[in-house]
Amino acid sequence: MSIIKAEHISKSYQIAHEKQEGYTTLREAVGKQTKHLFQTIGNTLRGKATAGLNSEIQEFWALKDVSFEIKQGDRVGIIGKNGAGKSTLLKVLSRITSPTSGTIRIGGRVASLLEVGTGFHPELTGRENIFLNGAILGMTRNEIKSKFDEIVAFAEIEQFLDTPVKRYSSGMYVRLAFAVAAHLEPEILVVDEVLAVGDADFQRKCLGKMEDVSKNQGRTVLFVSHSMPTISSLCNRAILMEKGQVKLDGEVGSAILTYYSSGNASPTYLDYSNEDKKTGDAFAQLVKAGIYIDNQISEPEIDITQKIAIKMTYKILVKDDKILPYANFHLYNAGGVCVLITTPKTTQIHEVGEYETICWLPANLLNQGTYFVGLAVSSFGKGVGIHFYESNALSFNIRDDIYNVPTRLKVGEIVAYSGEIPGAIRPLLEWETQKIK
Repeated sequence: MSIIKAEHISKSYQIAHEKQEGYTTLREAVGKQTKHLFQTIGNTLRGKATAGLNSEIQEFWALKDVSFEIKQGDRVGIIGKNGAGKSTLLKVLSRITSPTSGTIRIGGRVASLLEVGTGFHPELTGRENIFLNGAILGMTRNEIKSKFDEIVAFAEIEQFLDTPVKRYSSGMYVRLAFAVAAHLEPEILVVDEVLAVGDADFQRKCLGKMEDVSKNQGRTVLFVSHSMPTISSLCNRAILMEKGQVKLDGEVGSAILTYYSSGNASPTYLDYSNEDKKTGDAFAQLVKAGIYIDNQISEPEIDITQKIAIKMTYKILVKDDKILPYANFHLYNAGGVCVLITTPKTTQIHEVGEYETICWLPANLLNQGTYFVGLAVSSFGKGVGIHFYESNALSFNIRDDIYNVPTRLKVGEIVAYSGEIPGAIRPLLEWETQKIK
């Protein structure tokens, strides 16, 4: 069942730019002032914005023809670069601002946490603001009282409860605001990047609460963040925004890969051979690299049963018998966890020239999810040197179809477990079972 339905949403703003003009006579200045006065009166009557005397109006579309549906209980991450339209979209969905065109249907109460101070009256105390926010959401005083102790405990501001919130630090403000938004039982919880103001422990606490209200209480969460590990761990769906439009709406891993590869030909291949800017130092430089399946550049989606080759081409520019260079790959998952760092078994002195190194990841090793490859050439000899390191240079998504086919494994009438399996890796290990009695 859809709890939010947006159809062709657009939002435009009028931006005034100052015009640079030369000197004018008194007569010209009086004429311009009179003309501007009548234009202002006319625009006001027509409901249009008016620029200053030396300004001109430019129309800026923060959102352009955005459509999507969100089901009850979805945890939707909204990602994109700065200026992509993420925050504007949340303000429209929260009814803080109206769309220029299009329609939105929302089937429930919305609690929003978009900016520090959203929904709070600065002159009122923390206690008074809790009751004010509950009333705005349509809750009775008794309903608010039943949640009051939970809110205060979660926010950890007991000693400041009767202090006007204008005296709160930004961290205290966010703690109370999130606690109020999450505990007053809205059907839809909308949260912007504002959680970044809080400390790391409180951020984890908030993410756990958002997951709880969605998974266990069936509420819908919309979450904007630039932290892809956070989006990956919390959300079951992602909307990628670009220049005010929806570029991709779907599986989280695919959206993250597309986000990271914006502007690149593919997240699974890079080629620096024709670029003026070189990656590396006077000793070694990166030329190109890629993720390969069956000796072909891979698609971003890779089946868990496929063997993966990571190839890297690099140049050694100087021969030094006292330096032993070696390639190394760093593999991280979307949660920011280092899955592995791998290097060749042996190192050898390199002559000047171009080299290709390949590392194979066996099939059925990595768990389903998104992975990022860091490329490096380091060396021993004169201490430990790092000649180049490109973090998140390549990325790919492991897909395990067992998640999508609940009845794939059967033993008689017993359906084997097919939920999401925890862990960074899930190798297909050898097992042996025998009857001993």
